[in-house]
Amino acid sequence: MSKIIIIEDDIYLREELVNIFERKGYTTGSISSFDAPETEILRFEPDLAILDINLPNKSGFELCKWLKARSSFPILILTSRDTLSDELHALGLGADDFLTKPCNPERLIARVERLLQNYGKVKSMIQVGEYVLDIDTYKLIYRNSYIILSETEGKLLKILMESYPNEVTKEKIFQGLWGTEEFVDENILQVNMTRLRGSLNNIGASKIIKTIRGKGYKLEVQENDR
Repeated sequence: MSKIIIIEDDIYLREELVNIFERKGYTTGSISSFDAPETEILRFEPDLAILDINLPNKSGFELCKWLKARSSFPILILTSRDTLSDELHALGLGADDFLTKPCNPERLIARVERLLQNYGKVKSMIQVGEYVLDIDTYKLIYRNSYIILSETEGKLLKILMESYPNEVTKEKIFQGLWGTEEFVDENILQVNMTRLRGSLNNIGASKIIKTIRGKGYKLEVQENDR
């Protein structure tokens, strides 16, 4: 079941929203401290965020903009602010939907499910720490940067991300890239791995791929990337 994070400073509403979605079988998380909500949100690795606008320290507008630049999950704004300018501003920052409080729980659930379905249909994302790979386009997003990988580079990174944090044998990579492990020269794999590392270097991520001597490769994401 999908993971939903609630970013709401009203403790009673926050608990109510958590209960609503947990009764529906969702895994939920919430932000209780607003000193550094960005870290908590990304660490939870949500499939969707429900975000209030009027928050302590950093507004929901700022958070929405920040999250959209670094993540791939949909954001539903749930706020008491009901002006058209607020809605248009939120949507302009990348919010995927906008609802005003009080909101009928069934309407809220329906909107959330629609967003999750839409993203599931049009977006195929893999996320490891702050690295997000769109496996349809092989666009890799990392913090404020992104690169478009070649098809072979994208497939190679996809295999490593799907196996994270475990290592991947050369044989498994051969199968994933070429559908066979027979008649494949290991030098070809090394060449493609070098190309991938070169591409990752453009966003400062070349060191996340570690060579396991005699076996294969694995991703190592540093703690500050998680």
